[in-house]
Amino acid sequence: MNQLKMLADNIQKVFVGKNEVTELIILSLISNGHVLLEDVPGTGKTVLAKTLAKSVDGKFSRIQFTPDVLPGDVTGIEYFNPKTSEFEVRVGPIKANILLADEINRAMPRTQSSLLEAMAEGQVTIDRHTEILPQPFLVIATQNPFESQGTFPLPDAQLDRFFMCLSLGYPSIEQEKELIRRFRNEEPLAELSSCITGAELLEVQAAAKRIEISEPIEDYILGLVSATRNHPLCQTGLSPRASLALVRGAQAKALFENRSYCLPEDVQFVFPHIAAHRITLSMEGSLTSGSREVLVEILSSVDVPVEIAR
Repeated sequence: MNQLKMLADNIQKVFVGKNEVTELIILSLISNGHVLLEDVPGTGKTVLAKTLAKSVDGKFSRIQFTPDVLPGDVTGIEYFNPKTSEFEVRVGPIKANILLADEINRAMPRTQSSLLEAMAEGQVTIDRHTEILPQPFLVIATQNPFESQGTFPLPDAQLDRFFMCLSLGYPSIEQEKELIRRFRNEEPLAELSSCITGAELLEVQAAAKRIEISEPIEDYILGLVSATRNHPLCQTGLSPRASLALVRGAQAKALFENRSYCLPEDVQFVFPHIAAHRITLSMEGSLTSGSREVLVEILSSVDVPVEIAR
């Protein structure tokens, strides 16, 4: 069993069910991408983030966003230390391997944007000081899609920074029964041990980039991207950043399956989760269908390559 399957199994010791979501989180991690979790409270978003951090032996940090949280509360501040008579930098909770940005849409837009540099470049600038963040670095942001009072919707430019947008959903009856039994008399997260080190994870990230992407797969990805830009129900399609995300996602999926090359199935697996939050539907599209439905139609209409060079 490869390291990624072991990591998924380790997470499942705490996070009951939702095997696909667990896999997608791992694919985001090894693709150096960030994740937006859209779901109602109480579905296990925080538990998932903590379990992932502990499984990879990484530092976990959580920021509870509210309207009064300032950018400095996220990135850190420069302050005058009267004992040394010098200005010193105190880095905020963003300096972690796994950062849970809880209810990100409750923060003011200025505070939301304080994450952009960290997500894009793996560093933060505090006044004149640049702080390099530890690697690996993953932001898991959460928001409740059904509650709008007191929230500030993420702009499209910031949504495009998230590698994937996922929803946990409610567990099945059997999964919830297992959850009750597992957490009734013990705390599985406290007993969980890591199964991969940070250094090993960085090696896995490097290995994912070496997975072969043949020209037919490249053309297939670009065909899907082009279809979103020309679809009659789409006002805006996928950006070039999304094209690269599809490449990285397909490579990560192939590595997860212990292959050295990508197949169309790898692209199809990650496509809805990478694309849904990036496209903007027209008024007609918003009234007649949703983003996921449009993407399913695109997947069925774009020709799939038959012969893949290996």
